[in-house]
This record gives sequence, structure tokens and C-alpha cells, in this order.
Amino acid sequence: MDNPFQPKPQPWWQQTLSYSLEIIKVFLIALVIVVPVRLFLFQPFYVQGASMEPNFYDREYLIIDELSYRLRAPERGEVVVFKYPNNPQQYYIKRIIGIPGDTVKVTDGDVFRIDTDGEVVLIDESEYLDDAVTTQSYNVSEITLDEEQYFMLGDNRSASYDSRYFGSVADSFLVGRVLVRVLPFDRFNWFGY
Repeated sequence: MDNPFQPKPQPWWQQTLSYSLEIIKVFLIALVIVVPVRLFLFQPFYVQGASMEPNFYDREYLIIDELSYRLRAPERGEVVVFKYPNNPQQYYIKRIIGIPGDTVKVTDGDVFRIDTDGEVVLIDESEYLDDAVTTQSYNVSEITLDEEQYFMLGDNRSASYDSRYFGSVADSFLVGRVLVRVLPFDRFNWFGY
């Protein structure tokens, strides 16, 4: 005698179709979630080169926050990824040293900011650079940053191609700030700023 409460088994083709539809649903839901996050919020980035050592090494895997700069202006001291102004197909990672309205000057290995009242202030970089790091002998006469321009330097000043050579970077070239170092695992770090 058949149990009236037990469902009848589905034919194999209905089971296969049902399973396939579930896979398609999961894929579409993942697509709806992942694509906007990847396009508008976060982006992976591999460090290439030694320009940010000892804070960021070659081949480290980072997650870049693309949302913050839509809500607020970039701040001095943040590490950012930006498109190289002379070739927007290339991406650089550097630290923001000068922000819009600043006048920046590099003299005898030190980086200075000149306030609007003319006061010369040595930029304190002790939070992210050790005392042995200097900005080399490459001097930059005063550069006044217009609205939406930033002055970028690599942390490894002797091995960094940065604003000392190619000038200021417009904010339209900024991709986002470094949020997380994911790899290598032993150097995992959240940069809350």
C-alpha cells in the first residue's frame, strides 16, 4: 500500500533540470552581488617594485577602497593607488604628501609644506618612515598644488619614481586608498587610517 504522504519520485530529467536551475540562480545572485562590489567599492591590486618598501613589498596583494574618495577628500599620509598621469594604463602605489592648496618643497632630503601664511613646516613622516630614509638629494623647488592636485612620494625614496619626477597627480587619476594587505598572510594588515 502506497503512503499518501510520501512525495512521488521525480523523473531523472526533472531532477537534472531542477538542479541546473538552482545552479543558475546561485550564479546570478553571486553575479548581482560581486560585480557591483568589484566595480564600485573594492579592487584587488598587486604591488610591483620596491618603491614603497619597507611598508609594502613587491608582489604583495592589496585590496583598494574605491568608495571613500567618493564620500570625502583624500588625506595627507594615506597610501593610494592611482593611474600614472603620462600613461593611464599603468597603476602606481604611493603616499599622499601634499593635498590641494599645499605648497610642497623638497630640500636636502627633507620634505616641507609651506602654509598659506608662508610658514615653512617640516612634514613629520616618522609614523611610516624610519629615520634612515631620506628623500635623496633630488630637490624640488616649490610646487603649489591646485584644486584637486596631489603630490605623491614612495616610501622608499631612493627607488621611487614619483611626483618629484612627473609632477602632481589630479584627483581624477586616483583609484582608491589601500584598505587591506591580504597576502602574504604573515603580513596581513588592515589600514584603518
